[in-house]
Amino acid sequence: MVGLGDTTAMLAKRRRASGSGSTKGSGFREIEEFGFNPGRLQMLVYAPEHLGSGAPLVVALHGCGQGGAEYASRAGWTTLADRHRFAVVAPQQTSANNPNRCFNWFNPADVVRGQGEVASIAAMVDWMIKTEGCDPTRIYVTGLSAGGAMTIAMLAAYPDVFDAGAVIAGLPYGAAESVLGAMSAMQWGDGRSSASLAADVPAMADQSLPRLTIWHGQADHVVAPSNADAIARQWATAQGLAPETDDIVETADRTRYVWHGVGARKALIELNLIKGLGHGAPLSTKGPDGVGSAGPFMLETGVSSTSEIAAFWGLAGEPVDMPLDAIQGERLSPGRHKGPTADAHSPPHPKSVSDGVGGQVLAALSGRIPASVEKIIARAFRGAGLTK
Repeated sequence: MVGLGDTTAMLAKRRRASGSGSTKGSGFREIEEFGFNPGRLQMLVYAPEHLGSGAPLVVALHGCGQGGAEYASRAGWTTLADRHRFAVVAPQQTSANNPNRCFNWFNPADVVRGQGEVASIAAMVDWMIKTEGCDPTRIYVTGLSAGGAMTIAMLAAYPDVFDAGAVIAGLPYGAAESVLGAMSAMQWGDGRSSASLAADVPAMADQSLPRLTIWHGQADHVVAPSNADAIARQWATAQGLAPETDDIVETADRTRYVWHGVGARKALIELNLIKGLGHGAPLSTKGPDGVGSAGPFMLETGVSSTSEIAAFWGLAGEPVDMPLDAIQGERLSPGRHKGPTADAHSPPHPKSVSDGVGGQVLAALSGRIPASVEKIIARAFRGAGLTK
């Protein structure tokens, strides 16, 4: 089982290997003055030549240690932008904001409308609409890991800005309010009820929530796969849908859960759990239709999350929803079905330590650090009120 020490060490190694997030040779340009920037983020833009006004816009949010241009290019968003004529904004975190260059999705000051990092990203979108002429009715956001968690924060804080979104290996809105809480949610998932999850989503009068597609690896040991189920239940319940899925389709490479809603022409929510996939974005990079390039957390699987997300949004010139009957797999009987459960995809919650975030972190560290150091950390957690 991967613990806290493994996770932080991996992120640090990935940060060192990824460099400074340079845009050299990527086709991106940096916009230094784009307006309100309380989150102190960098704005990187990719636009195909002669794009013109009225084009859709995709906001791509990188994971920890990645750069904005690196993530958007490796995921294949720049290739699809050229192929299907849309613009890409890649907000970029700085090490001054977060030493591992993670978006601060766990900091309450960064995920509330009009504040912090979400406000900076919203200002980038506004700049693209006003300056580049992007279509305000076709704005989309996606992200991986910390970027996935920030994606759901953008959709929750600015549902009036986005037509749809896509979360890859992310966490639900409000899953944590501190670094320790973030580590706990990543390791053990978010076990709150559907009603409690939905209560965290801000309500806006007469504003429906954007459509959402969720992707997660069933073998992800960095962000517990039960978080994907929590996102789906949060999003369904917040917009008045039943937390149970309408349809489930089992194929060789995934299990796909779908929420349609009453009278909806398109799927409102879909959840794809990819069999055998660890922490990262599933890619299909080979052949004439391949997009993206494999690398750390960008995983060749033969399944292109990027292309399927673009199709779900209606950007790729394909059906906006994959007909269930067209999928080569076993379709379960129609009607309500329970989604994936935490027990099926997550390590058990530690029972041998005190409750609380500190206890969960100590459980992750147990056996990986000297006992004397563990005692010092335990005393510090008790002093901070993080353990009993």
